[in-house]
Amino acid sequence: MEGSQVNSLKLSKVSIVIPVYNEEATIQMLVGRVVAAPLPGGLMREIICVNDCSRDGTGNKLKELPAIFPGVEIKLIDKPVNQGKGAALRDGFAQATGDVVIIQDADLEYDPTDYPKLLSPIVDDKADVVYGSRFIGEPHRVLYYWHTLGNRFLTNFSNMFTNLNLTDMEVCYKAFRRSVLDQVKIQCNRFGFEPEITAKIARMRPRLRIYEVGVAYYGRSYEEGKKITWKDGIKAILTILRFGLFQ
Repeated sequence: MEGSQVNSLKLSKVSIVIPVYNEEATIQMLVGRVVAAPLPGGLMREIICVNDCSRDGTGNKLKELPAIFPGVEIKLIDKPVNQGKGAALRDGFAQATGDVVIIQDADLEYDPTDYPKLLSPIVDDKADVVYGSRFIGEPHRVLYYWHTLGNRFLTNFSNMFTNLNLTDMEVCYKAFRRSVLDQVKIQCNRFGFEPEITAKIARMRPRLRIYEVGVAYYGRSYEEGKKITWKDGIKAILTILRFGLFQ
């Protein structure tokens, strides 16, 4: 189709990349949900878990996965130093062999049963990149007003520089044709990944076909282990400026 940077050959496999840091309580349940999630178009799956030097029992939980899920293609990457989500994703993307790559957080805030929504526009050759959105009609847990307001501000601020009309730039759920990711060099090691990847895909020419779909969101409280803070919001603003103005 006109405007696409990729051909429309049949897709065969999706790579699900999961950055993991101190999630011993949820990681095996999460991977179970990923294994059980429906996939459109007869896609096979590979699961890539990147342990970002967790300090709890996450490493042992990850090592048990191949025995728990025999026959499932699971790759484990064990980082010797904690570097952050962006660095973990960069390492995971390098190991991905699928035609499409999905980002999946290791907690239980996002539901893998939403995979068909994320993948179908790509499988149907309508999109090259698909973003989820927590703000367009799907169920979500009611939590922090200021956190939601901050997310909306960062999305709008990013949109000003990218000329995209996204509703949720900071969302975890993003799906990419791997041929798109192959053209992107991720520089941010931590939560700056979200505005960085958004800025870079917005600049690709010919223009990528970017879609957005509603996804459910079961957010955690800080007492339950939520990690992102207002400091990460400040860093996101600086990242938007960095990649919007200077690169």
